[in-house]
Amino acid sequence: MNKIVRTPEDRFANLVGYPFEANYLEVEKGLQMHYLDEGPKDGPVVLMLHGEPSWSYLYRKMIPGLVENNFRAIAPDLIGFGKSDKWVDKESYSYQNHLDWLTVFIEKLDLNEITLFCQDWGGLTGLRLITEIGERFSRVVASNTALPTGNLPMPDSFIQWREFSQHSPEFDIGKVLDMGTVQPLSEEVIAAYNAPFPSEEFKAGARIFPTLVPIKEDEPEAIKNQQAWEKLMQWKKPFLTIFGDEDRIMKGAEKIFQKLIPGTKNQEHQILHASHFIQEEKGEELANLIVQFYKNNKN
Repeated sequence: MNKIVRTPEDRFANLVGYPFEANYLEVEKGLQMHYLDEGPKDGPVVLMLHGEPSWSYLYRKMIPGLVENNFRAIAPDLIGFGKSDKWVDKESYSYQNHLDWLTVFIEKLDLNEITLFCQDWGGLTGLRLITEIGERFSRVVASNTALPTGNLPMPDSFIQWREFSQHSPEFDIGKVLDMGTVQPLSEEVIAAYNAPFPSEEFKAGARIFPTLVPIKEDEPEAIKNQQAWEKLMQWKKPFLTIFGDEDRIMKGAEKIFQKLIPGTKNQEHQILHASHFIQEEKGEELANLIVQFYKNNKN
């Protein structure tokens, strides 16, 4: 039987800027997903999906602004990340498994009228989810993300990152986050991003994620993403893009969304001065933009 580990709770003691209560939900027998659930339970839902190799700590600057405006801010830790359970075996992680776990999460919490905020792998999962359980979603904010179909060559920066994730002897998650921001992160914040990963045994999910991105058009997940795009090209619900001007990997992807997705029409798309982990650098501003987006696009 594959081994599951959970990061000891004392690793998360006194993290800077992260005063939130922990919640857990079983997404598969014996497998617990951690999530933040702040604000009024009857408020409009903002579901924030993180990517690689971060966790819900990335949303600590956005949550207060949403809660102040009476939104229900929900940020899960993907399996293998944050306070969620982690498979030790890399083979236990797949693109489809992450989708299945998130689907169970959304259905068990019975989330509806969701405003999705997705960045990095949050988009690779979230943009598939809105084509599979679209009735639960009302609005989308895509930030520094894409839904790759293998039709276009990946940038060299991504190929280098994938190689690094597989072969780096010291896969320092905090330093990866630091490389993805314009302003250097403090030692306290770098330590917080490293908190879920006390040893190599806890890093299987983070290590394997870059290899799950489909890069050839005949890969099974590339084909599923191509099918998802066919639905996205019919998506008329409000769809906003907020991208960082210093993100080398995702630069220009917002134009693809704006060209192909009908729901992007007449929205106030933004380019902010930030790198890949835009939540880290522009969290408060992102919260304000989501609030305004919601007000502009109430059903």
